[in-house]
Amino acid sequence: MSVSNPFRLGTRGSDLALWQARHVARMITDRLGHDCSIEIIKTSGDRIQNVAFRKMEGKGFFTKELQEALLEERVDLVVHSLKDLPTEEPGGLEIIAIPERAEPADLLLAGPGLLRDPPANPFNLPRGSVLGTSSLRRAAQALARNHEIDIRALRGNVPTRVRKLQDGEFDAILLAAAGVRRLGLDLGELGARELTPEEMLPAPGQGALAIETRAGDPATACLKRLHDEKVAECVAAERGLLEMLGGGCHLPLGALAVEDPGGLRLQAVLGEIDDQATRAEIARVGSVAQDSRTAARVCFEALKLAMPRVVGG
Repeated sequence: MSVSNPFRLGTRGSDLALWQARHVARMITDRLGHDCSIEIIKTSGDRIQNVAFRKMEGKGFFTKELQEALLEERVDLVVHSLKDLPTEEPGGLEIIAIPERAEPADLLLAGPGLLRDPPANPFNLPRGSVLGTSSLRRAAQALARNHEIDIRALRGNVPTRVRKLQDGEFDAILLAAAGVRRLGLDLGELGARELTPEEMLPAPGQGALAIETRAGDPATACLKRLHDEKVAECVAAERGLLEMLGGGCHLPLGALAVEDPGGLRLQAVLGEIDDQATRAEIARVGSVAQDSRTAARVCFEALKLAMPRVVGG
């Protein structure tokens, strides 16, 4: 294995991915004293922009090409949004560090005057309002609160999605709060509501970053010093539940784990949504356990009872 000096950091080329890569590169320089260059790698998720995620087959739309570049030693490390990363780790690679986590909440953005203040139900939008999202998880939770909204596929990077809302293509959109904050986007006259876990549970790992390297590579072992064990334990519970349910970004699963006086508290919601995204049912469960695996297992068993059609026997 050969590692360059500076480290070659692989990333997607979107505004948010570049922000994340530069953020990690600064940590590597400031905390570890190692220079870092950035290499942009295009993924299938970036190339295919005219198809809704739920209609795309396979996994790893935003990660596969990054991992291939790592295995081929074209880069020394890659940075992922953890929520995009499949639970199955390819042979020869490892997640060496999960740094501090940003706010994992989702953000509801709407045209001027559409969000009531304070709304008892943040999705109490006018009948027929067009809500943009590419996530089945978000669609299921929103439809369960308001079946009279019109869910439509929303693709593109974060600034593009916000611009589509500002241009009137949608009445409202859902996206991760962390992405909007990290980019410092000007929302103008748009209404904005950060959703609580009671209103919408985020994707497993949302707001967290994953630094991936070749397994056992001594040259990048120093990156372990960027690891946050408390964050890692929380996202392990969320992703452990995702793995038990079969994994995949198409699964309408929301999960959030936080430290609790009794141990680790994991909340989860699983949705069932029709092909046209016009009807949805959801089941919410929770658990408190001393370790991430037990918390995930308790939630899995509860979801299996609540939604046997989705989870299976």
